[in-house]
Amino acid sequence: MSSIIQLLPDHVANQIAAGEVVQRPASVVKELLENAVDAKASDIKLIIKDAGKSLVQVIDNGLGMSVTDARLCFERHATSKIRQAEDLFSLHTKGFRGEALASIAAIAHVELKTKQDQEELGTHIIVEGSKFTNQDVAVLPKGTSFSVKNLFFNIPARRNFLKSEIVEHRHIVDEFHRVALAHPNIYFTFYHNGSEMFNLPQSNLRQRIVNIFSGKTNEKLVPVEEITDIVTVKGFVSKPEFAKKNRGEQFFFVNNRYIKSGYLHHAVMAAYEGLLPVGAQPSYFLYLDVPPNTIDINIHPTKTEIKFDDEHALYAILRSTVKHSLGQFNIAPILDFDRDSNLDIPYHLKNSEAATPTIQFNGNFNPFNDEKPNKQYESYKKPATANWESLYVGLKNDTANITDNEQDHFESETVTSSLFSDNEVEQVVNKTYQIHKKYIVNPIKSGMVIVDQQRAHQRILYEQFLTSMTVKQAASQQLLFPLNLYFSTSEIELIGELKIALINTGFVFEEVHQDHLVISGLPINISESEASIVLEQLISDLQDGIPDSSFSQNDSIAKSMAKSLAVKTGTYLTEKEQENLVNGLFACKDPNVSPFQKPTFITMRVEDLDKKFAI
Repeated sequence: MSSIIQLLPDHVANQIAAGEVVQRPASVVKELLENAVDAKASDIKLIIKDAGKSLVQVIDNGLGMSVTDARLCFERHATSKIRQAEDLFSLHTKGFRGEALASIAAIAHVELKTKQDQEELGTHIIVEGSKFTNQDVAVLPKGTSFSVKNLFFNIPARRNFLKSEIVEHRHIVDEFHRVALAHPNIYFTFYHNGSEMFNLPQSNLRQRIVNIFSGKTNEKLVPVEEITDIVTVKGFVSKPEFAKKNRGEQFFFVNNRYIKSGYLHHAVMAAYEGLLPVGAQPSYFLYLDVPPNTIDINIHPTKTEIKFDDEHALYAILRSTVKHSLGQFNIAPILDFDRDSNLDIPYHLKNSEAATPTIQFNGNFNPFNDEKPNKQYESYKKPATANWESLYVGLKNDTANITDNEQDHFESETVTSSLFSDNEVEQVVNKTYQIHKKYIVNPIKSGMVIVDQQRAHQRILYEQFLTSMTVKQAASQQLLFPLNLYFSTSEIELIGELKIALINTGFVFEEVHQDHLVISGLPINISESEASIVLEQLISDLQDGIPDSSFSQNDSIAKSMAKSLAVKTGTYLTEKEQENLVNGLFACKDPNVSPFQKPTFITMRVEDLDKKFAI
């Protein structure tokens, strides 16, 4: 009987390994950028086309590779970082597995150009699907250039699973942010389809954060720093008033390596306890420096999860450090009952000298002198009241003109034969009631209708926005002064993709800059204070991807805006507002469910109530 188990060919094994390492173009960007950082480059360029599907190129001025290294780097488990197993617990670099380049070369067309500083000529290698098709010497500058073209060309099924260009580009931007934030001492530039997206010169950490996220980032940052025997924490957190609905600007770095940790995130959120509204997320850029032998970074293929030796101590230190920084900058309340905050010196007057008060007086004033006072004091004289009787002249005649009939009219009361008139009985029947600021009860002939006010308003707004975008005749209110709203570069790009649909809802965009929007008009049911809330919620809802079809896109935008603007549970409504909400709901095309397929109302019949009392 022939053997069933056999070794896989190298090209098949590389394709299988690529499934773990290369999930999308952003994975290639991550591996190539980290290799450039490990090569001690001081200038790194990232160039992509079609969101990385056609081209991902990274050019650096690092150490470069010899001819032998250039050939070996495409072999599996080839690495310059590991010599023995113990080295896994003392890593100070990024990539170390030796699978990245072999996996990328198995599923793309790769072109490598590299040269060491001491060599006169460099090496030019072309690999297509793990096969070396060309290797030559070439005249090249110092450093390395990796070009990855036609990703997943030999695995069409994997290529079909890629998202739209907008989504894939956003993932690439995220990976670029993580590497650029970890290394502010490196000059990074990023080009997409020939346009410069980022130009980040060498700088300190605060300036690098501001250069990446632009806008008003600088004024919302609070520095964090703490040195202990277990961990050194430094970085920045945002002030509570700048919290957002999405978790976009949240970064943890351990030994300059980006990680994801729900446990440490909970520690930061615990430090903000009582300072943030429900659902709000603070921004933070926190850098933890720990001894390499106290962590294990080899527990996940993408190396974004780390195992710590003492997570509980890290949690306590991180929470107290962030809380201390927030309190130090008078952002968190201080528990000092004997302290009067009114006696605090304002920050801008901290180093200024106190001004000597001046006193003005009239040295010639004599209280026993009957002469008229100086003109400058005449303004303090009380008005004369000698002719006060003239104020009542004619009042008696006016009161006399009131006839007896009019007096009887004011004093008389209408006597009815029953407790309620017919009109009053009809008004009581149609009256609405609000229960716990959440439900609206409206009596009907067969019983009563109980309406969920938030879901009902969502349905009303959803159909209004959807109609406006479909008909493209939305009404817009012009602002007296244009509104400037600041967002990050990636958020501005997302709003740019939705610009036409937002214009159809009533938004008027005067200018769109790299870090902010200038809005001169808003939909009629959106106030100036709600504009940023609506757009932030829209960014949060569509950060995982924008639908391709226009109808699905309009549907997603209408749902997001309805969710932002709908009256919330806990809001008091007047009787008129309750009636308008109920009437508006039952005027909708589909009043039964909210835009998120939740019931908007229930009906209780009199028979159902009778059964409750029949027990």
